[in-house]
Amino acid sequence: MKKIAVLTSGGDAPGMNAAIRAVVRTAVFHDMEVLGVFQGYQGLIKGDFKRLHVRSVAKILGRGGTILKSARCMDFHDLEGRKRAHINLVEANIDGLVVIGGNGTFTGAMKFGRETGFPVVGLPGTIDNDLSGSDSTIGFDTAINTVIDAVDKIRDTADSHNRLFFVEVMGRDSGFIALKSGIATGAVAVMTPEMGMSIDDLVAVLHAGEQSNKTSSIVIVAEGDPNGGAYEIAKRVKEKTDTYETRITVLGHLQRGGSPSCFDRVLASRLGVAAVEALRQGHNDVMAGVIDDKIELTPFEIAISTKSRINEDEVRIARILSI
Repeated sequence: MKKIAVLTSGGDAPGMNAAIRAVVRTAVFHDMEVLGVFQGYQGLIKGDFKRLHVRSVAKILGRGGTILKSARCMDFHDLEGRKRAHINLVEANIDGLVVIGGNGTFTGAMKFGRETGFPVVGLPGTIDNDLSGSDSTIGFDTAINTVIDAVDKIRDTADSHNRLFFVEVMGRDSGFIALKSGIATGAVAVMTPEMGMSIDDLVAVLHAGEQSNKTSSIVIVAEGDPNGGAYEIAKRVKEKTDTYETRITVLGHLQRGGSPSCFDRVLASRLGVAAVEALRQGHNDVMAGVIDDKIELTPFEIAISTKSRINEDEVRIARILSI
């Protein structure tokens, strides 16, 4: 393997640049050439490649976002689009591909690899932390620290005005961000797709807090909670009780941005090295992750179909500490 390519796809995550840097420098260390693919799978189809050198990735370790840009590509969903991408890789004499992204990215990579036999290794770059095969995904630690910083500031206002704040965080299909940040900020309740808390349950928790002289409260809501987002849940609580003056904050894409944490920089660096070494060793159709502080390779199919489970002990802890 003498020449590889690297791309980022789907939603950006803090630490993607650190992963790109690690891929490039590891390849150069092993006397391999590296091409950066711009705009994700769209760049593969268009042949938007640029050679990257050691200095090309200087000073990006602590930058958020991705220097290779990212885009969602509907054309890659079609067989013809994937064939065009394969032709471009072959014509550029590229021997292997590293993709950095989440569920959608790996689904495309799995189809592409199986159809063409082209070697592909993935790195889990998503703030949702919902992939099996790694204890943490690149960007998750930074995202929860961003949420914690925002909620700490919101609490200052909640305390000053005796208000009930509903804070909506990302997590369409998983509640990892909500649960971790809920424990870390002392939220009175956490509502996620997995926890199954009803509106009546929430109202009961709020009333219990009122009985113990709690003067302000924060409820963390994952955007994918079955009861609805923060606005819908606040509305339904208001219909059941008029005790609280409520406010809603939706953190949105704020959670994707910012300089990656130390944890994410180190994780991305470890996985970037592992991806290149996996390609050199002949691995294909796998995601590189860290489990129990050890590098593990997990087939794409397992990484995307076996959803990581929320920590039940943390659910119990959140409920105990919220009184």
